[in-house]
Amino acid sequence: MLCSGHEWRIEIHGLSKMNNNLINEKQALLFGLTAVLLWSTVATAFKLTLAQLTPIQMLAVACVVSVISLLMICAYQRQLGQILPTFAANPKYFIISGLINPLCYYLILFQAYRLLPASQAQSINYSWAMTLTIMAAIFLKQTIRKQDYLAAALCYLGVLVIATRGNLLALDFASPVGVGLALLSTLLWAGYWILNTRNTADPVVSLLLGFLVALPCTLILSLYEGADWSHITAQGWLSAVYVGLFEMGITFFLWLNALKRTRHTARISNLIFISPFISLLLLAVIIQEQIHPTTLIGLVCIITGLTIQQLKPKRTSPPQETKQ
Repeated sequence: MLCSGHEWRIEIHGLSKMNNNLINEKQALLFGLTAVLLWSTVATAFKLTLAQLTPIQMLAVACVVSVISLLMICAYQRQLGQILPTFAANPKYFIISGLINPLCYYLILFQAYRLLPASQAQSINYSWAMTLTIMAAIFLKQTIRKQDYLAAALCYLGVLVIATRGNLLALDFASPVGVGLALLSTLLWAGYWILNTRNTADPVVSLLLGFLVALPCTLILSLYEGADWSHITAQGWLSAVYVGLFEMGITFFLWLNALKRTRHTARISNLIFISPFISLLLLAVIIQEQIHPTTLIGLVCIITGLTIQQLKPKRTSPPQETKQ
């Protein structure tokens, strides 16, 4: 039977919509994979940069680069006019937010990387998602499920395995201060996202405002520190610029675009679990860092815990009525 013109238009519209959805999903996957691959390189970049710069110097350079890159993104999205009104609407929030992240969070994280092997610092930092669940239960009154307790136990067992290099009973930490700072960074990062739940402003503009708040603080701290800038080589500068672009600036924009385009947020979000394993490989190949076997075991515990945390309960379908 021949279709009417109206039916043909509906069918063509449906095919066009399906094609657009497919294109969006491919773009989301491309943006997501690019972001994950870039994030996988930053642990190596941290170590290369910290070989020549102090954490304060590193953050100062990265903040300058991040501000420039985020301003360019805002200009591309025609959002420059939103920057001052957004800050004026809630200055207290953006000042506190900027002091937490990037200022305190990255200073503490960089110091943890300075004291620990990058493979350990990075793996411990991945437990922040579990920290977020616990803090959300305390501050946002969110319910903790039974599987969250199991996930938390696995995550923090993984942290303990990494921190003690498998010597759990002796609790022998190679760098107790480094481990403490790495765990403190997870508290700050989780706290930043809890604070962010009340923010309705554009995420890119909000991130830019955080860096604009932190930038003068980092410059003042670098002057107070009195660190020497003259000895930094081209590799040191390039590494710091790389951190500013691909840990703090552009990569966040790519990740947002991935989440914006996809209809399957969980599928894109799960890509992040690839990152730590690629990062360990890069650390071993590029800077020849020896990856302790227990670091890999602990990381698997953390990733397993985070995977369990993401599992959703099966929906029970209502009983169907039998036809008489």
